[in-house]
Amino acid sequence: MKTLPIYTYGFDVLRKKTKKITKIDDKLIELIGSMYKTMYKASGVGLAAPQIGSEFAVTVIDISRTEENKKVKTEPLTLINPAIKDYHGEITLEEGCLSIPYVRGEVTRPETVYIEYQDLDLNKLYIELNSFLSRVAQHEIDHLNGVLFIDRLNKDQKKKIKPELDLIKKGEIETDYLLAELPQKGKQNKRK
Repeated sequence: MKTLPIYTYGFDVLRKKTKKITKIDDKLIELIGSMYKTMYKASGVGLAAPQIGSEFAVTVIDISRTEENKKVKTEPLTLINPAIKDYHGEITLEEGCLSIPYVRGEVTRPETVYIEYQDLDLNKLYIELNSFLSRVAQHEIDHLNGVLFIDRLNKDQKKKIKPELDLIKKGEIETDYLLAELPQKGKQNKRK
């Protein structure tokens, strides 16, 4: 497993709907392992395949490393072909994204979601997620549908973050994790 570069705001792959996974092979297993490694290296809690340039409908989630969730026993989740089937409640909280470094915004989402997904054997499973884990799963499933959290911000919030988005799109950002090369200029984003 290797650490992969993360694709940032402005890359087309982040705006495309992913392809359904119909076969599990060694290449996909390696990709998922690399997604976990990349997520941990970037100190993230979730990572969707488009964020590492892949077109497949898979996301990995692990909230156990966050301060507020260290005491809550949660296992890492690999969601293949996930879909939200039902939801209830509503809560507004701040969100960020590894593909949109340093940009944060208040996003309203359902508090509880019911997700249908497949495991590594392509068995169909259902899970109920609440609170922070629910939010992370919704954020990652959005990625699989070409939706970014900034799309859920109101007009004033979007206007406020536009300068930061422009810098990200130009590659004029610094992160402590590896970023993909910019398509239009063929140069790598800066790293700390």
